[in-house]
Amino acid sequence: MDTTLPVLAGTVSTIVFVASVLPMLRKAFRTRELSSYSPGNIVLANVGNTVHSVYVFALPPGPIWVLHTFYLVSSALMLHWYLRYRAAARADAGRPAAAGAQR
Repeated sequence: MDTTLPVLAGTVSTIVFVASVLPMLRKAFRTRELSSYSPGNIVLANVGNTVHSVYVFALPPGPIWVLHTFYLVSSALMLHWYLRYRAAARADAGRPAAAGAQR
């Protein structure tokens, strides 16, 4: 791969984007609190990323492949966690409180 200005810019932007999104993913995983995220936005991001993959993976391999793969994985993780943690929260809400916790 040639180390040209566009490839260097793509590499730097990929690193910056990944570094900006990792704290959000870490917090979502750690706290399991995704109620502030729009389910419609998460679904549309996944649909858009899937369709956009047709274009991206038709390009020659390069930083855009890494960046787009990260987009795919991070948006899929957010959707998975949103659905999983929402279902868990609903199940917890339907359970009666523990006997020792009632006053």
